[in-house]
Amino acid sequence: MATAALTKDTFEETILGNETVLIDFWAEWCGPCRMFGPIYEQVSEEYPGVVFAKVDTEDQPELAATFNIRSIPTLMIFRDQIGIFSQPGALPDQALRSVVDQVLALDMDEVRRSIADEHGHDDAASHDHADDHDHDPLPI
Repeated sequence: MATAALTKDTFEETILGNETVLIDFWAEWCGPCRMFGPIYEQVSEEYPGVVFAKVDTEDQPELAATFNIRSIPTLMIFRDQIGIFSQPGALPDQALRSVVDQVLALDMDEVRRSIADEHGHDDAASHDHADDHDHDPLPI
């Protein structure tokens, strides 16, 4: 599957209309972005059920600002409309494949339970246990 360019007008429909969406925030002038681009494109061909999208931060500054993108390239991943991964820096092809495989292997019901528990735990912690923040990170 080829990569798709995202804009502020197509972003929401892309996230809502697809189970798994990877987003590469990049810019033409960025050397690491130019190195990562072909890797991202190549790996996209290996996962036909996953949307590999790109946001040109120069063309779409509102999207970059919305997601607080401070360094490019930055890879974000949404699964079932939940942002589950965000990391700046160019990944080698094997690392990108590993991240995609981990995302696809996630039990999203467990992720939703973890989010709900964390939100409930945060509320209780802020009232009863201000120093008790034992949050398990997501399995990525």
